[in-house]
Amino acid sequence: MKKTRSKPADRARVTLDEVAAAARVSAITVSRALRHPQMVSEELRRRIDGAVLRLGYVPNIAASRLASARSHAIGILVPTLYNVIFSEYLQALHEVLLPAGYQLVVVNSRYSQEEEEKAVRTLLGQRVEAMIIVGVNHTPLTRRMLNRARIPVVETFQIAHQPIGLNIALDQVQAGYDATCFLLDRGYRRIGFLLGQRDERALERLAGFSKAMAERGLDGEQLAMSLPCPSTIALGAQLMASLHERKRVPEALFCIDDNLALGAMQECRRLGLKVPEDVAILGFHDLEFAACASPSLSSVATRRQELGTLAARSVLEMLETRAPLRRKTVNLGYEIRARESTASRAPERRQAKGGHPRRGEP
Repeated sequence: MKKTRSKPADRARVTLDEVAAAARVSAITVSRALRHPQMVSEELRRRIDGAVLRLGYVPNIAASRLASARSHAIGILVPTLYNVIFSEYLQALHEVLLPAGYQLVVVNSRYSQEEEEKAVRTLLGQRVEAMIIVGVNHTPLTRRMLNRARIPVVETFQIAHQPIGLNIALDQVQAGYDATCFLLDRGYRRIGFLLGQRDERALERLAGFSKAMAERGLDGEQLAMSLPCPSTIALGAQLMASLHERKRVPEALFCIDDNLALGAMQECRRLGLKVPEDVAILGFHDLEFAACASPSLSSVATRRQELGTLAARSVLEMLETRAPLRRKTVNLGYEIRARESTASRAPERRQAKGGHPRRGEP
């Protein structure tokens, strides 16, 4: 019977011994060069790297983890991969953790505590060495799993009343309160609130908005508009159009993020409303386009990259020292950046804590 040549997909996986034979060194030397390249000579590295490339060798990570009892993997949980807010945060995590030799396993919980619970179980099953999570509200089982895992846990973006480990965040309620007071102190009274998906951070900002309005004897609820959709420029325009159709156009709008704010501003232009003369608009997060918009968009600047960098460095420190898990909260604060979209109608009576509009300092 004529023999058929095996297809590449049928061939056995290239082994460490084959790489060693091709490089004319021992398997132990290959293993050492791949894990700790600084421990072998430059000439040996070139030979081994050449053999790896020629043979298409892929290290057996599962076997390596069993041998070393280390995964060199860190679990990252975010509520969405759609929002640029978390893209900047993830970039900061990668810039610190990848050079330190760790791989990031990023999971999208889709704003669901149940999805988060499944993700935590899966990540712990993969023996991640630490967990960095956006959010602080979890199912009871998620909290138990993370507490029993005895690995570094960092909760981010919100203040946790009972942190599992390290909590690096900004006070979302206070940010919503200060942003609303910023508009009130500029002479605006009929202030609306635009939000898309009612996630926990959006609801905390809404609570701060409602508190500030109630303190001045004003009702903000009737001018609050939301749809259970991701925050996009198109959604901001849609929500603004709905306010106009219902004849509920406010004097000012506090938007849950800059995407909604830009959409609302564009819709105002389409409707013949001037910003800020007819409607003042305040965003949140201070995305790159805010300062370049026309008119320039006032916004609450959050420190997303700083947050990601600090979370990553803290994890590295905890993994290096192997210190017992400490419960601690670091409040990074925020800054209200006033631009053209919120021109003052009255003398300002208050500012957020500090010399400029900032709250939440540690």
